[in-house]
Amino acid sequence: MATHVGLEPPKDIRWVTGPKINPLDLFAEGKIDAFLGFPPEPQESPARHAGHVIVSTAVDRPWSQYFCCMMGGNQEYVGKHPVATKRVLRAVLKAAELCGTDPARVARRLVDGGFTPRYDYALQTVSELPYDKWRDYDAEDKVGFYALRLHEAGMIKSVPTKLIADNTDWRFLNELKREMKVSAQSMLAPGATV
Repeated sequence: MATHVGLEPPKDIRWVTGPKINPLDLFAEGKIDAFLGFPPEPQESPARHAGHVIVSTAVDRPWSQYFCCMMGGNQEYVGKHPVATKRVLRAVLKAAELCGTDPARVARRLVDGGFTPRYDYALQTVSELPYDKWRDYDAEDKVGFYALRLHEAGMIKSVPTKLIADNTDWRFLNELKREMKVSAQSMLAPGATV
């Protein structure tokens, strides 16, 4: 992200890292100027009067136009276990569907499961993310976008087209898009019961 706006991260940024570092605490204390936060930190920062959000990948372009997360599988494992691979991907996509259709239920499960203590923050996060858009996004375009950013930053040597050609396989995703679309449509057909 820093490279995208003209900074040179190794030269222009002094990175503060470590297993015991709490970036939000350091930011609130004025010991660091900025931090990359993940929920619930973006919600807690303004609540502690510790600054404001500069970029939100959930709403700010171009980042919001692409999913920030992806699934990857070891090529050997996927080759040996295609059924298991597809089942895992199906489970993740069904979970994404649930996040998109019932964010309140998902937020409650996150709190009840001990993943986060604050229901309001969990609900805000799940509601803001476009979980229900996974069918609409172009996975190859997303990988190309992030690969180009990484290439421009010098973090990967391969150009996006080569990286995509050599390291991606969209078969499972495309099959599940078709299968789950048919499944969702049959649930909404006249006379169908849910």
